[in-house]
Amino acid sequence: MYPRPKCLAVAMLCALLAGGCATTQAAPEPTSGPTPLTAADALGDFGSIDFCSLLDVPEVAPGAVVVPTFEDCHATAGPRTILVGPLAFDSDPNIKPYAYLGQLPDGVAIQQSMFNDRSACTRAITFADGNRLDLSVTDDAGDQAARCGVADAAVGSALAAITARKVKRLTFADRSWGRVAPCVPLDNHDLDDAAGPSSRPTIGLSGHSCIRGKVSLKLTVETTEPAGPVEKLGGRAARVRVAGAFCLVDTTQPAPSLPGRRELAEISVVETAGTAGDGTCTLARTAATSVFPRLPAPGKP
Repeated sequence: MYPRPKCLAVAMLCALLAGGCATTQAAPEPTSGPTPLTAADALGDFGSIDFCSLLDVPEVAPGAVVVPTFEDCHATAGPRTILVGPLAFDSDPNIKPYAYLGQLPDGVAIQQSMFNDRSACTRAITFADGNRLDLSVTDDAGDQAARCGVADAAVGSALAAITARKVKRLTFADRSWGRVAPCVPLDNHDLDDAAGPSSRPTIGLSGHSCIRGKVSLKLTVETTEPAGPVEKLGGRAARVRVAGAFCLVDTTQPAPSLPGRRELAEISVVETAGTAGDGTCTLARTAATSVFPRLPAPGKP
C-alpha cells in the first residue's frame, strides 16, 4: 500500500521542522590575556640601547650632566650620581623584594639591592624573561630616604619611556669601539696564561663586554678619567691600577659619536687567591699588550 498524499505532506513538514530546530553553535572566541613583558620587547637590541632615553632628566635629575655609555647612562648632579643600567641576568644575593607603589607592566617586578645601602639606593626592574635593568643613586650624604626617592622616580621614568615606546638607539661611527665584538681579541693563545688555557670567551648581555676565565674586556665611554701614571702598552697610552682583587688596565680614544668624550677599553684580571698584586698586574699588562693593538684606532681602519 502506498502512503496517502496527505500523510506524506505531514511527514515532510515534520522533517523540515525537526531540521530547523537543529542549531550549530560557533566556537568561542579565544581570549587573549596580558602578555608578560620581556627585556627584549621592552628595550629592543641590547647592544644599541640609549639608556639616557630612559631618564627624564628635568624631572628626576634637574641640571645633571648626562653621559650615554655603551652599557648605561651616567648622570651627575653635584655630589649625586644616577646610573640607569647596566642590564644583568645573573643572580645577585643582595637583590630583595621591594613594594614599589607605581603601576607595573605585566610580568615586571621591582626589586631593591641591599649592597652598599649607606651611600647608594639601588632598584632593579626585572622583566618576565629574568633579565633586569639596574638603577642606582649614589651620593655622599646620609639621607637614604632622599636617595631612594630619586631611585623610585628613575624607575618611574624608565617604565614610562618603555611603555610609551620611547627607548632610543645609539649609533656607532666608523672606528668606534661600539662596533667591536669584544670576545674576538680575547680568543687567542696570547691570553692562555692570564685567562687559563681551557677558558672560552663569554659575551655580556649588551654585547660590549666579554669575559674569558680570569680576564675580561669592557668597551664603553669614559665618565671619569682613570687614575695612575701613564705607560705604553700595546702601542697605546695606558694606566694600570689595583682595585681590590682586580688589576685594571685602561686606554682611551676620542669618541667618534660623542664630541668631547672619550671611549674607554678596560682590561681586568682577577686574583682568585685574594687581593691583586704585582703578579696579577703582570698578567693584565700581558693581556693589554695582546688586546690593545687589535682595537681600531682613530683615522685607521
